[in-house]
Amino acid sequence: MTVVAEIRKLRVETGGRAIVDGVDVRLVAGRITALVGASGSGKTTTGLALLGAYPAGARVSGEVRTVDGLVGYVPQHPGAVLNPARRAGALLHDIARVQTRAMPRAERRAAARERVLHALSLAQLPDGETLLRRYPHQLSGGQQQRLVLAQALLVGARVVVADEPTTGQDALTKRRVVDQLAEVARQGIAVLLLSHDLDVVQALADEVLVMRDGNVVESGPADRLWHAPRHPWTRELLATPPASAGPAPAEGAGPVLQVRDLTARHGGTVVLRADVLSLGAGGCLAVVGRSGSGKTTLARCLAGLHRDHDGDVLLDGVPLPRSLRARSRGQLASVQYVFQDARAAFDEHRPVVDQVARTAVRLRGVAPDRARAEALDALAGLGLTGEPVRRGPDELSGGELQRAALARAVLARPQVLVCDEITSGLDTVTRRSLLDVLAALRRTRPDMGLILITHDLDVAALATHVVVLDGGELVEQGPTREVLSRPRHPFTVSLTETSALLTARARV
Repeated sequence: MTVVAEIRKLRVETGGRAIVDGVDVRLVAGRITALVGASGSGKTTTGLALLGAYPAGARVSGEVRTVDGLVGYVPQHPGAVLNPARRAGALLHDIARVQTRAMPRAERRAAARERVLHALSLAQLPDGETLLRRYPHQLSGGQQQRLVLAQALLVGARVVVADEPTTGQDALTKRRVVDQLAEVARQGIAVLLLSHDLDVVQALADEVLVMRDGNVVESGPADRLWHAPRHPWTRELLATPPASAGPAPAEGAGPVLQVRDLTARHGGTVVLRADVLSLGAGGCLAVVGRSGSGKTTLARCLAGLHRDHDGDVLLDGVPLPRSLRARSRGQLASVQYVFQDARAAFDEHRPVVDQVARTAVRLRGVAPDRARAEALDALAGLGLTGEPVRRGPDELSGGELQRAALARAVLARPQVLVCDEITSGLDTVTRRSLLDVLAALRRTRPDMGLILITHDLDVAALATHVVVLDGGELVEQGPTREVLSRPRHPFTVSLTETSALLTARARV
């Protein structure tokens, strides 16, 4: 086995505390090593150490060694590292030309083209002239991810660091990522996979290191770790029973929210069509589909955040204004939206409790002192107490911030709560806890309708009804158990089969 990179006794300190403490990682050519752990466990800091990238002002000790120093990095959000002014083909050919500049001029062009084609093949990015002419913003998230991977392969990286490559992805895209990284490893490249997605880790990894609070608490061959975990945290991480939903409240007789003949556009292009959709008081509707299927566009239309649409969104039979600004205070309170990225939804300079309380002040006219008391009660009801909530969002983890976002929305006493991929990016323990919170909310607010925008069929299983979107079209809907166990549309069939396949591969 050829060791191509090694980290020894890595310690990274910021703000007087160690965020990585004495970590050892050994990467072997052709093998996939996974770093697994909750948000804030030190996975990304450890992975970025291979590129010499550390938090500003950090104190670093230990040793990081790489063969030839060639390390490729595929970030969680690849669009942020792609030059928006350069087409996809140009981004690849720029690198290929540098790699072939020592060749005779007559051979350079053909050699560069051959290298680009090889990188595209390894990254499973088709060599379509249309795709290569597109700018990064015209590519899907999965295509952007594969483009960044192709760049790393063109450079000749011996190590590829893949940072949460399946976050927010549907089962079909996850399978493509699994196949893609497996092919990279077959080419003799070492892969360091940073992930909270245990299905993907179990399907791919040869070696697994489990991190918690900056330390590796357990490591070993993947087979041994899955079947005989030794550390209590590893056992907790691997224990993934479904959320304890308990008895669901009875759904109201009439619909509280309806969609009729909705056609939404982006820049003049139709991206969503939904003829009929309804949610009863106390009901729970899951909207399922792959990335780019129109799920979030639908959610934003419901919340008044996407104006460019025809058709109606009705609340208690009354059409809602398309624009958030045109809605009354009562309408704003009645339809609340919880965003996927909770950290971006909070002002980093203001205490969390004040931001939660502001909802009651603005939308319900509650006096500030009373609103603050209600906010503290709402936060405590979701398991958030103590000094951190009286400080800024940076005092809370990603999962805690999602709970705070839920508390803020619930304080408006909405008729409809829209949750947009709120479990995406969370580890299994935090995800399970948040699903339990949603189930408890349904029991304590039996009059509130809940809409779950999700790519995760385990999350969708909590709903009473499910809607399936594909390519901006509503292709199937009905009771959740019926749709997920006996799907009729080919896309729904492929989605459920792929999800089952990933789970089965993980358990082999």
